[in-house]
Amino acid sequence: MAARVAGTAWRRTLPKSTKAMEPAPVRLSVRKTYKLYIGGKFPRSESGRTFVVDGDNVALASRKDARDAVVAARAAQPGWAGATAYNRGQVLYRVAEMLEARRDEFAALGVPADEVDAAIDRLVWYAGWSDKIAQVTGGANPVAGPFFNISAPEPTGVVAVVAPAGLLGLVSVIAPAVVTGNTTVVLAAGPQVAVTLAEVFATSDVPGGVVNILTGKYAETAPWLASHADVNALDLTGVEQRELAGELERAAAGTLKRVIRPSAGGTDFTADPGLRPMTTLLETKTVWHPKGY
Repeated sequence: MAARVAGTAWRRTLPKSTKAMEPAPVRLSVRKTYKLYIGGKFPRSESGRTFVVDGDNVALASRKDARDAVVAARAAQPGWAGATAYNRGQVLYRVAEMLEARRDEFAALGVPADEVDAAIDRLVWYAGWSDKIAQVTGGANPVAGPFFNISAPEPTGVVAVVAPAGLLGLVSVIAPAVVTGNTTVVLAAGPQVAVTLAEVFATSDVPGGVVNILTGKYAETAPWLASHADVNALDLTGVEQRELAGELERAAAGTLKRVIRPSAGGTDFTADPGLRPMTTLLETKTVWHPKGY
């Protein structure tokens, strides 16, 4: 028994292994690179360029990226416009659900909690209008003669948006465009928030190409979208420089685009948006049909 105890004591006094004495390795977290969002995917810029924002690498969109985004938006537009208004409302409501689930990510990016709440509520509000806007803006017209005369709203098509900074501003310019059947190419001011919102769209049943988000310099990519022949409307809400807004509007005139001008005193996105953001991006189709006897 004494020998066994002595042996036990001897084993307890053995030195620790060298491996156990080594310090634990320090784990480096994976650094996120904020990419573009085109056609439902997250590519890097075709130019390979990036720029740094608050220590994060962000893709710097090029003219070719803008063209690719327009191609994706045009390809998605017929299917999105052909979906039922109820379905578009369901999809937009799903975006609100996913934004609610990822609110902590936006808080980590510095977005105030009340702004996240307002953005979620704004999405739900527009989702509710999806199957009602046609009833408000369309209808049967009185005519002299044996005809039915019916006016019905249709989406304008592909809308290029120079977006304002902030989550609520982004949602307030994207939602009215897509809920009415348009597709969008968005130039985003706050890249981290915009690309994180793109991740919400990508996981919310939004078909690829309905929303495309580019990050970079407005002055570099916006002129190509303004003059692009396959873009039907141009929203300049996020343009703060009056000179740049004028240049973009003149470029858009060459292809007869519909232009939404920025408000002189800025836009209060916390106010009731009303129907104008939706109706501005709708065309009215009027159909005549003879009455039977």
